[in-house]
Amino acid sequence: MTQPIPAPLHMPDAGGSHMPNPVPTPAPNPAPNTDGIWYASYPDDVPREIDVTQYESLDQFFDECVAQFRERVAYVSVGASMTYGELGRKAKAFAAYLQSIGVQPGERVAIMLPNTFQYPVALFGAIKAGAVVVNVNPLYTVRELAHQLKDSGAQTIVVFENFAKTLEDALPGTKVRNVIVTGLGDLLADGANLKGRLLNFVLRHVKKMVPAYQLPQAVPLLKALSAGYSRPHTPVRTTPEDIAFLQYTGGTTGVAKGAMLTHRNIIANLLQAKAWAAGQLSGDGETVLTPLPLYHIYSLTVNALIFMGLGGRNILIANPRDIKRVMMIIRHEKFTGMTAVNTLYNAFLDNEEFRRRDFSNLKLAMAGGMATQKAVAERFKAVTGKPIVEGYGLTECSPIVSMNPVELSKQRDFEGSIGLPAPSTQVRFRKDDGSWANVGEAGELCVKGPQVMKGYWNRPDETAKVIDDDGWLATGDIGVMDSRGFIRLIDRKKDMILVSGFNVYPNEIEDVIAAHPDVREVAAIGVPDPAQGERVKVFIVRRTPTLTAEQVIAYCRKNLTAYKVPKLVEFRDELPQTNVGKILRRALRDEELAKQKSA
Repeated sequence: MTQPIPAPLHMPDAGGSHMPNPVPTPAPNPAPNTDGIWYASYPDDVPREIDVTQYESLDQFFDECVAQFRERVAYVSVGASMTYGELGRKAKAFAAYLQSIGVQPGERVAIMLPNTFQYPVALFGAIKAGAVVVNVNPLYTVRELAHQLKDSGAQTIVVFENFAKTLEDALPGTKVRNVIVTGLGDLLADGANLKGRLLNFVLRHVKKMVPAYQLPQAVPLLKALSAGYSRPHTPVRTTPEDIAFLQYTGGTTGVAKGAMLTHRNIIANLLQAKAWAAGQLSGDGETVLTPLPLYHIYSLTVNALIFMGLGGRNILIANPRDIKRVMMIIRHEKFTGMTAVNTLYNAFLDNEEFRRRDFSNLKLAMAGGMATQKAVAERFKAVTGKPIVEGYGLTECSPIVSMNPVELSKQRDFEGSIGLPAPSTQVRFRKDDGSWANVGEAGELCVKGPQVMKGYWNRPDETAKVIDDDGWLATGDIGVMDSRGFIRLIDRKKDMILVSGFNVYPNEIEDVIAAHPDVREVAAIGVPDPAQGERVKVFIVRRTPTLTAEQVIAYCRKNLTAYKVPKLVEFRDELPQTNVGKILRRALRDEELAKQKSA
């Protein structure tokens, strides 16, 4: 027995931290009546197609941006600034150094850095050397880091000294032969200034934030750059089909896999997004707030690359969870764009200083990575006067698949739609029997376009499970398209809860509970139940300490059908999250299963 699909909610997944379900054998089915219907809803200035041949490679794109915006400030970090010209000079020097130590085109270079000047220098230096960039989360455990280094076969890594001990412990069994290590103050005027040296001293010896490590082969980044300045850089001819990134999925539902993103994939996606935002942003000097880590595909494409194409100024936030420090950094900044996930927007809105600031310069507040809850979107608009504009994507799509029209978002209330397919992008929904769904019918969202990955690194079997012979990528998200071409996501296939034969979607429950004024954060999961199959359990971080489980359940009974109402409520001080703020339902499910097993 199945329940008709409720008014669907959504779960944008710019992180792509999932393992989509295998592609079913399609049943005979003509093209659905959803094909291309979204074009009628496109803004007048957005083209249906983009020219993916505009650039051959990211190297060409980077050089053009540096030449065009040489004197502009590219990045701001720790009170210092770096111009495009300085970035270009340092990236070229780093590329020359990599070539001097034997790094060959196509070789993997891992980058384990937070949002600091060092990240774009290492990123574009590796690209200019023809290497494949392997982005690494600096907060990885030894196990996670060892897996990624072994799986990618990286032979070179650039690491922040705060995490060098983790690298030391993860190195055995890897192919890493070159280690470049750096401290926070190194590139503040090349570390030669008093501020940079003092900052490094305080972090190492006063705050004790750099654990002792033994990496005798490690070369300081400043020494590497100094060597690179004195050596010639040999330009590398990179083709559009060459791999630019091994971007690992978050591994929240299994072992992390490396999505092979080519230069064509990344160039296509940044051009798709740039065309979409052309009517909102200009090349006259936008400033974007970047609290999400650049090693994450969402921030990498949107903040680092799209705004670079506009000659934008990027305010780097190394630790977005330190809200007090974030507010201090942006106290005198007038930014025109910002990106964040739902949990981070929520944390900002709970800060009094954020609520008091002037947002008259803000043009575009973007969200992705997880579902933006209606309560958060409405609070943000009430505080700033501007909407949160949501899109949808996943690592395997570089990451953007769909976006909401900005002007339309300004004119109407938050609806929970993830927007229209991006230019040059096709979207369909596959039903359980393999046939294509029509307008208003739910199915697994499938994507086809120039931004879709080449496949998973060294995993042809896994690639075949998610990309069919016609090039359709199965995302693992259940969604539906309306008659205007707008997409709504219902939930992740693997997060769906089955209560007495009825489908229950965690997003719907979370969205309802998040609207309660005494709730700060919430996550819903299914736990095994011998009578019903599964019961709904919610985990809540309270905004008001007096909130009780009985009050939560009573509130849900007023807003949800009986079988969707949580049977179990647990209050916590915090919920498990990825480094970009996506709540990890899987971690909560694993805890519950472990409890039941031990009982």
